[in-house]
Amino acid sequence: MLQHIADEIQKGLNGKTFDGSLKFDCGEDGVIVLADSQASTRDQETDCTIRISQDNLIKLLTGKLNPMTGVALGKLKISGNMGVAMKLGQLLG
Repeated sequence: MLQHIADEIQKGLNGKTFDGSLKFDCGEDGVIVLADSQASTRDQETDCTIRISQDNLIKLLTGKLNPMTGVALGKLKISGNMGVAMKLGQLLG
């Protein structure tokens, strides 16, 4: 499932640049890493990590979960460089 999500993110990244690196950490379900304008499920160190369930990740990426609301409700936790997390919103928006 995460590979499918990573593939969809990759389609959205085509023609766009993303400075920095970001990891969606979905716990036991795995990770999606955005680095070097690529989306993969290979774990690595990143500038920013977003801990989120797979279900909430899908909601976030489809616009059904507002990032600020998600943080306020504890549905996602951001650690590391917050500037990278902010760039994600512009990229996906």
